[in-house]
Amino acid sequence: MTSQTRTDTPSAWDERTQLTTFLDYARATARAKCEGVSAEDAVKAPLPGSPLMTLSGLINHLRWVEYYWFQVVFLGEEDEGPWTDEDPDREMRIAVDIPLPQLLDEYEEQSARYRKLVAGNDLDTKAERAGGGGRRVDLRWIVLHLVEETSRHNGHLDILRELADGRTGD
Repeated sequence: MTSQTRTDTPSAWDERTQLTTFLDYARATARAKCEGVSAEDAVKAPLPGSPLMTLSGLINHLRWVEYYWFQVVFLGEEDEGPWTDEDPDREMRIAVDIPLPQLLDEYEEQSARYRKLVAGNDLDTKAERAGGGGRRVDLRWIVLHLVEETSRHNGHLDILRELADGRTGD
């Protein structure tokens, strides 16, 4: 399980603790939006203009977004993500063929690895590769970006869940 729950307040108020607490909160919220959802509802795409937007697709997207920013941009590893130039949203497309509990487990396992990565590096450390805009961002920027990205998609998860089975939450 995560080191923080959605209702925890930081044990300390330094910058690193606040950043990682908010990222863990956003991750836990994404998982909570999927609790108890049926396998059928996990892959429904109820928004006519967004055929790839499913609960499963968004969880898989969040997983792969973190992979991209931590492993490809920050660490400089080769990009082995599922996307291609022809199918840039492939991680969302293939998610409908993977059980949601498996996606959630993979997301949590990966989050645990990235918690260690963030804990073991100075927030001022520059990424090995340039990100969007062609500049090398620091680890602080990456964590802040992931808080924003995850939180934005939590709003999508909230809407999809309410459309799927009427469940609403915090």
